[in-house]
Amino acid sequence: MPWTADDAPRHTHKATTVRLCELWAKVANDCLERTGDEGRAIREANAVVARNAAETS
Repeated sequence: MPWTADDAPRHTHKATTVRLCELWAKVANDCLERTGDEGRAIREANAVVARNAAETS
């Protein structure tokens, strides 16, 4: 089941904008497709969003 941008706030508090939520969903879905590991997909998406959130602050 692919994630949507609406799922991002449940997994990370750093997805504070629409752009970051969409980025989170893209990274999570790409990783899930590549690895098949939901936990890893969430962790990778959280890391990417955290990095991007820090850059925009």
